[in-house]
Amino acid sequence: MPRGQPPDLLSGVGLRLVFAQIAPMRPSIDHIAARVRSQKERLPAVYGQLNFDAPPERFTTDLGVDTEMRFGASMSRDALLADVDLVARFREYTMLGDVTGDAYAALMPSQGFRRLVDMLVTACDKGVEAVPDAPPELVALIEDMERVPEWLDMALVEEGAREDRNSAANLAPFAIRGAFIATFLNKYSALPMALTGTLSHATAARRVKETATFFTTTILPGALERFGPGFRAAAMVRLMHSMVRVNVLTRPGLWDAETYGMPIPQLDQMPAGLIPIYFLSNDVLKAGRTHFTRAERARVELARYRCYLLGLPEDLLADTPEDIVRIWCTRSATLRYDYDDKICGGLLRATMEAELSADQSVSARVFRRLERSFSRVFFAKAFLQGNFGRARELGVPISLADRVLYAATIFVILVRMMAYRVAGRVPGLAGLADARLVKRLRRQLAGYGHAEFTTDAASYRPAVAGG
Repeated sequence: MPRGQPPDLLSGVGLRLVFAQIAPMRPSIDHIAARVRSQKERLPAVYGQLNFDAPPERFTTDLGVDTEMRFGASMSRDALLADVDLVARFREYTMLGDVTGDAYAALMPSQGFRRLVDMLVTACDKGVEAVPDAPPELVALIEDMERVPEWLDMALVEEGAREDRNSAANLAPFAIRGAFIATFLNKYSALPMALTGTLSHATAARRVKETATFFTTTILPGALERFGPGFRAAAMVRLMHSMVRVNVLTRPGLWDAETYGMPIPQLDQMPAGLIPIYFLSNDVLKAGRTHFTRAERARVELARYRCYLLGLPEDLLADTPEDIVRIWCTRSATLRYDYDDKICGGLLRATMEAELSADQSVSARVFRRLERSFSRVFFAKAFLQGNFGRARELGVPISLADRVLYAATIFVILVRMMAYRVAGRVPGLAGLADARLVKRLRRQLAGYGHAEFTTDAASYRPAVAGG
């Protein structure tokens, strides 16, 4: 490249130059590879069947293969794959589980899953020293979550939670089902959900409500402080994922590691944990900006720390619009895509048909009708570029009535959100408005019911992709 000429940010050289500036603590590929391969040595009973030297079928750099980028991205796949360093990171992280959480979950045969849950709850609420004869695996898990990353600004996290409360109280109850089913579009990442029995309506409803509970809990005031309810919820979600991973890998005939790699690898935290930030980053770039505002930066910090607590590697937790979009798109560019109706379609249908509430009051019935229509249209607009025909092919038919109800509902939601946003800028009203939102969020949590964040291995069934 000629001296003095700025690099093209979408070229291989430009990608490497820009991405190299993300974080000074960024581990080398050799360090990541050693960490990934150490899993078999640290926990052979769980990871013994995995070959960490050969990438699974789900990971691909073949330009002739469909990947999740087929759903649209703001960057070129060719350019993304030219960043050899970042692609190598994703190749390794495709096989990274959660050895700390998995080691604790692996105590299930001797301790029982209920005791594991109870000990973890006590350790989160009162400290690990409050757990009699706490196993070293529990101590290690709590210490891992207690470690404060150098970049963390908890004041900014609290600001981000306050920023998110408006949309969580007004928009999320209508959109959560639509956002949840977006994770089922690809068999390579959806299979663990199918294995755990989520093809049933009851289990699907429970998973939707647990997801809503987690994200709602983590934006309550002080929730992500060490002894806050959000910290505990993150620990419970982490244990649930570990329970799935351990059960799947230790039961013969359940998992095809050569095809799917690590069940629920840590990088699969990205879709749920960072999708609002990905959309935000895209909007910032489309507006011609390269930096977040203070309020936007606060939302990013909240999402980063939440994902950090769940175990997402730190070097994937970018903090600029360009880097967030680049990392997200690189995951999509290297994740092979295949829609299998037995797996993906079954999950979609079970989730869309699941009853999320048994309340038979008039207001509850009206809400359910609006939510079903809204979630369908939201799903198509947010994840299928508004292609209603494709939604119908995937088992999510959208009628004219659904579109009319969506339009009416989104209008009311936006007006309400704007009112709260204006109130939040008025001295004397800001605190009252936020208190009102917190009250509504607590009421929503009560409606979701108690979230167990557990998985029952007795309900696991082999879920083989259709040929």
